[in-house]
Amino acid sequence: MSSSISRPFIFRLLAILLIVVAAGATTYAVLASNKKVVDQNIVFAPHTLLEGTWDSYKTEYIEASTGRTLDKQQNDITTSEGQSYTMLRAVWVSDKTTFDTSWGWTKEQLQRQDKLFSWRWGQKADKTYGILTDVNGQNSASDADGDIALALLMAADRWQDATYLNEAKAIISSMYENEVVTVAGVPYLASNNLEKQSSSPIVMNPSYLAPYAYREFAKVDTKHNWTAVVDSSYTFLAKSMSENLDKSKSDGMPPDWVLMDRTTGALSAPTTSGLTTNYSFDAMRTPWRIGLDYKWNKDTRSKDLLEKMSFLTDQWKNNGALYSTYAHDGTIVKKDEVAESYGTALAYYDVANPTVADEVYNQKIKTLYDQNTNAWKQDLTYYASNWVWFGIALHEDQLPNLAADLKVTK
Repeated sequence: MSSSISRPFIFRLLAILLIVVAAGATTYAVLASNKKVVDQNIVFAPHTLLEGTWDSYKTEYIEASTGRTLDKQQNDITTSEGQSYTMLRAVWVSDKTTFDTSWGWTKEQLQRQDKLFSWRWGQKADKTYGILTDVNGQNSASDADGDIALALLMAADRWQDATYLNEAKAIISSMYENEVVTVAGVPYLASNNLEKQSSSPIVMNPSYLAPYAYREFAKVDTKHNWTAVVDSSYTFLAKSMSENLDKSKSDGMPPDWVLMDRTTGALSAPTTSGLTTNYSFDAMRTPWRIGLDYKWNKDTRSKDLLEKMSFLTDQWKNNGALYSTYAHDGTIVKKDEVAESYGTALAYYDVANPTVADEVYNQKIKTLYDQNTNAWKQDLTYYASNWVWFGIALHEDQLPNLAADLKVTK
């Protein structure tokens, strides 16, 4: 047999070598210039976005060794709200390890004797850590209490563990006993545990109200009238949106805060410094909470309320943007854009104007996401990270009622 190598073979070998060298040179050039290779063929997938940004959120904002959620924009404090968001997200994505770690820390560090939760924890003036009593951190916040209880109900069914159910029952009963205030025979959920014993007007936060949760509470706490709290929540929300409060007119949006007369139920603007009737940091959660109830229960009241928030459509059509802070008459207070306002407004657009919902989603939300890294392109605040995620998940129908089929033994 001849030992010579044919020319065609040599040509093929040289071609292969040239390809390898060219590929290596390209790789070197990319690395040397420190540029990221963008794969334009990646297909956008909402599931991937939600999973990826959950993983990056855990890395950025959850202390792995303890389960404590850090608000890094506020000196690494921890709030009952933050713990509740982590628990809700963990049960919806079926991350039991994170759920249990977070719940364990919450019980140990924040749960009070009455089973509600102190709202603020962090480093004290003496450099020790604990409940920040200097800012009344020992008091409860009813939105976090309700979100934690709902997360536990969903966990009980998702992971078939009655321990979660029993823990939820204790919280739910205490919420009614300590945070529900009766006005003219009607029970309303107040913003904290102080309002029930006070003689002053009741401090109310519309964005704390979660009718979808109270429907589930009614199934496990038959001692208390949670169905009436569902009804009063809708009555109160409609009133807070339509009344002028401290302005000459209303833009039809819910306020951040409002006071309720404990005898007549009349609403007025808050007088405490820092509490306003603006549609801003707090109130922007209200469309999402109403929207979730509509997705789960198709209550016509939720649809009616959402459709009354046409101010959001007007702002988008007129300005191509939503700003972070509006006065109760619609005047722009702060002309900046924050991601969370788009995430929560999606719930309104989905019901009232699906075309705009797609525009907002594509132009203002998907653009925050990097498909190559499966994370946000830039750092989002703790608050924005949560509410953009919640907004996307609701928009994509990824927030099922995991407690709907929960079996409750009498």
